[in-house]
Amino acid sequence: MRAILTWHSLDRSGSPISVAPDEFRRQISWLLSQSIRIVTVDELLQLDDRTDAAALTFDDGFANTFTEGLPVLREHGLPAVWFVVTGHVGGHNRWGGREATGIPTLPLLDWDDLARLRDGGMTVGGHTRTHTNLTTLGEAELDREISQSADEIGVRLGVEPAGFSYPYGGADSNVAAVVARRHRWACTTELRPIGRQLDRYRLPRLDMWYLRETARRTGWGSPAFRTWLWARRAGRRLRR
Repeated sequence: MRAILTWHSLDRSGSPISVAPDEFRRQISWLLSQSIRIVTVDELLQLDDRTDAAALTFDDGFANTFTEGLPVLREHGLPAVWFVVTGHVGGHNRWGGREATGIPTLPLLDWDDLARLRDGGMTVGGHTRTHTNLTTLGEAELDREISQSADEIGVRLGVEPAGFSYPYGGADSNVAAVVARRHRWACTTELRPIGRQLDRYRLPRLDMWYLRETARRTGWGSPAFRTWLWARRAGRRLRR
């Protein structure tokens, strides 16, 4: 089974976007113990669907992913991609100046931190300028959110972002087409592994918040594991 895995914040608040640092370490140890290949997203998309492999991603660019997550990745020589909101780099996750109910307000990585990630072999991708739901925007605003984000990453870090992550998973055909002008692939929040029918601009991911319990991580790629993911995905759709 191939899958893109994602985390947001590595903190102990217990929020829906938070995985505790010690749990993150256990999750990485579990992946390695299962002989699951950890590769970049670009490499993952080239592998056969029968290969057990995963790519690691972080959304929003929380500073704690640098202090708590990066040492674990370096310890094992693992690659990962950070999707950053360029208009909030060095600030906090109060998107639009508002706090979200049940979500902690936390500091985000600054450009020096992101340069260190780049220099250490990690990848930085786009996550818009302001973390807005792209499906709600007009054409001009949509282009600004995506293109200006890519431009700023290019200027600040000297590399064009290969990947993109849709805030809140908001992506329709029009949004995906605009993202495709500047990126090679893009990730949604759809909770499932990568299948044989591959759409590079609507890549699903497994949110590791759902895999905090050891029992949920057993049987990677097995029918039982896939059925559990399907049930979780169906539950999310009903709640929405």
